[in-house]
Amino acid sequence: MKLLRTIALDPSDTFVFDAAAEPGDWAVSGAFRFYDRDPAGLTGKDRSAFRSGFLGVRSWGWSTLVQIVPATKDDRRKLVELLAAQLVDRFGAPDFAIARVAAEEEVAFVEQLCTHPVSTLIAVHRSAADGEVRESFRRLQLKEGSGHRNAFSFMEVEDDPEPDSDLRLADMSLEPRRR
Repeated sequence: MKLLRTIALDPSDTFVFDAAAEPGDWAVSGAFRFYDRDPAGLTGKDRSAFRSGFLGVRSWGWSTLVQIVPATKDDRRKLVELLAAQLVDRFGAPDFAIARVAAEEEVAFVEQLCTHPVSTLIAVHRSAADGEVRESFRRLQLKEGSGHRNAFSFMEVEDDPEPDSDLRLADMSLEPRRR
C-alpha cells in the first residue's frame, strides 16, 4: 500500500501559503477546503493554496509537492481517523461518523494517485470552470544522476492528458489579469 506525505525541497512553501505543511505530514488533495468559496474570488496565498496545494492532514497546512511513500493498513487507518477528527474540529463536520466517511473518500482518492513507484513526487494544478473544480496531477522524476538535493534536481513528467502548458509556479499567487 502507498500513500502521500508532504515534502519540502526548499523553504518556498512558507512564502507561498499562509500555513505551510510540516514536511513528512500525511497528505490529501485538500480541494474540499474550498468547497464553499468561489475560486475566481480567491486572492494571494489562498489562491496559491487552491491552485497548487496538497493539504498536510496533521498540520492543516499546504505543500506544493508530495511524495509517494510505503504505508501499512494501520497507517491508512490512522490517517483516516486523523482526517476525520480534523474535519470535525477544524472544518465543522456535524459528527465523527460523517467525517469518517468523507475521510475514507479522500484517502481512497490519494491511493489512486499512488500508482507510480515509491519516492515519486507529485504536483497538483487546480482550476475552476463552469462551477466545477478540475485537478490535474504531474509526476516529477529525478534528473539522471541527481538526488533529492533541491527543487532543481527534478524534471516534470506529464501524466495528465490535458496539462496546463502555461503553468508557472512563480505566477501561482498573482492575481488574474482583468480585461
